[in-house]
Amino acid sequence: MQVLSRVWQSIRWFFRRFQVIRWLILLGLTVILIFSAWFTYKAKTADVQNIKSTLQTKTVIYDANNEEAGTLYGQKGTYVELSAISPQVQNAVISTEDRTFYSNGGFSIKGILRSALNYVIHHGQIMGGGSTITQQLAKNTLLTQKQTMLRKAQELFMAIQLNKVYSKQDILAMYLNNAYFGNGVWGVQDAAKRYFGKNASQLDASEGAILAGMLRNPSYYNPADHKDNAISRRNVVLQLMVDNHKLTQAQANAARAQSVQVVDAFSNANAQKYPSYFDSVIEEARSEGISVDDILNKGYKIYTNLDQTYQQNLQTSFEQDWAFPANAADGKQVQGASIILDPKTGGVRAVVGNRGEHTFLGFNYATQLRNSPGSTIKPLMVYTPALENGYHYDSILKDEKLSYGKNNYTPTNATGTYLGTVPMYQALADSINAPAVWLLNKLGVQKGVASLDRFGIQLKSSDQNLAAALGGLKNGVSPLMLARAYAAFANDGKLPTTHFIRKIVDASGETVVDNSHPATRQIMSKKVAQEMTSMMIGTFNEGTGKTAKPSGYTIAGKTGSTEVPSSWGYGTKDQWVVGYTPDIVNATWIGYPTTDSQHFLQGTSTSGVAPLFKLEMSKLMPNTPQTAFDTKDAAQMASIQTPGKSDDTWQGIQDSIDKGIDSAKETVGKWYDNIKSWFK
Repeated sequence: MQVLSRVWQSIRWFFRRFQVIRWLILLGLTVILIFSAWFTYKAKTADVQNIKSTLQTKTVIYDANNEEAGTLYGQKGTYVELSAISPQVQNAVISTEDRTFYSNGGFSIKGILRSALNYVIHHGQIMGGGSTITQQLAKNTLLTQKQTMLRKAQELFMAIQLNKVYSKQDILAMYLNNAYFGNGVWGVQDAAKRYFGKNASQLDASEGAILAGMLRNPSYYNPADHKDNAISRRNVVLQLMVDNHKLTQAQANAARAQSVQVVDAFSNANAQKYPSYFDSVIEEARSEGISVDDILNKGYKIYTNLDQTYQQNLQTSFEQDWAFPANAADGKQVQGASIILDPKTGGVRAVVGNRGEHTFLGFNYATQLRNSPGSTIKPLMVYTPALENGYHYDSILKDEKLSYGKNNYTPTNATGTYLGTVPMYQALADSINAPAVWLLNKLGVQKGVASLDRFGIQLKSSDQNLAAALGGLKNGVSPLMLARAYAAFANDGKLPTTHFIRKIVDASGETVVDNSHPATRQIMSKKVAQEMTSMMIGTFNEGTGKTAKPSGYTIAGKTGSTEVPSSWGYGTKDQWVVGYTPDIVNATWIGYPTTDSQHFLQGTSTSGVAPLFKLEMSKLMPNTPQTAFDTKDAAQMASIQTPGKSDDTWQGIQDSIDKGIDSAKETVGKWYDNIKSWFK
């Protein structure tokens, strides 16, 4: 005991000698001062002034004509002023959530002490409760839902600031318009429509008490899903209204005796009218530095390049099951995606990112796919640089089964037949493989790689070989990337910058994103673009895209497909059609999400994707300006061309020289073999 006494005396002496208690008090006060200063600064710099305007304004999507196309919903519903909310609802909420609402300074001392007591009782866990209506509004609009002491402290300072900036009426209105009422419904007006089929101004005491009761747990106390729970909670709220002198006991008893009938008159049909397009808008806004939460909740006006007619036509096309290949044996559905561009501006006019049920911000095949482009790569990597290096649409190409390089790479034609020679326009239109590889070999792979890069498609070093001429890439492309590349042909050789959004304006009227003057880059001459178009018109007139051509319209473009292993059977992994006019570019893809021996497309794009593309273009073309091409089908020009052009003659000379060299090599090789045999 003496030892303990001595220890205690030493401690007391130490505390007195160095005034430890005073220092601890000073330290505590300093910490409180620092935190108070910090939280005050955070409250003063928070976007408090704009809360009401952001709650009042939904994020609205506008089309290319500045007409409203739909809205994006987050944590908000139809905003109404306090005068349009029944006094019975107001009284019920105040009686339940914050009895001293009209007299407190945004916080309640009793509530804070109650929260502190709960904190101690529950061993440091924040259990909620104790927050005034103003504090709850601060939490829901300015802070996270994370339950921590620091968040609770910040909530207090934010509430004080809210109370300084807004009237009590405004605070109550904002709270009721921002509250969640279950079943995806935010705000008292939409809740009144969802559960009672009337406006918030028409709600009686019983209905007001039900809505107020739902604030504690919207899932458990909503009358649509749990009527008994809702009625039980209603009765508790009615008695609280009596205790708070908002109802007489007789009025409460009369309200308690009322039956509860759920009438659902709520509609949110416009919110996701164009799901793929709206998802793409959200993703692009996010890439501009705006969070998804802010996009949904901050009341932006987003002006896009959407053409609602195009979009509706595209969505209707995707709803037609007959336009797609049949499902796999196990029922798995063939996926697909299409995107429509304005080739002059790069603005996306319409998009469908998947087939079947839509998932919010799910995988978008139109923008996020990275699959092999097949023969759609040929105009970009082979034929464009060929025209830039002295070839012409009617230049003669070699169509033979040849081997190249040390690994004896031997491309084959899909038909298994070889013509010996073929004019370039025919090689492109009929998508003949051997001439494309032969031509790229003549040009050099790096010229093809450089050309592809200009079109906005970069190849990995492992893909920089002759096989790339046929589109079998490890690092693939999306419909958006292909649409952009082909837009350069429709736009006189100028490559546009693709974008969904023209501009974004926030709730205060400030423009935060401006794409109204998108950049374009000249990547080829107008003459080359024109000549490429003349060849690609042939794709749909007499080539591989003939079955995909919309009746009565002239379009240009290319088909493509990637083969599966022959052991699986005759079929393809990916099927593409890219078609364009001076007004629009359409890139369409179909395939399975995952390709294996049980899930691949039968045949080629000529039969698989063609019906879908034809249907799309048949619906789209009548609504376009129908601007005519300034060139004709290359096959038609070749048929009326006067023979004997100097270019053709020179090309013939070149081909003769090449054949002579090949013959000489063969002769020398035979001589060498004969000489060797003499010495054996």
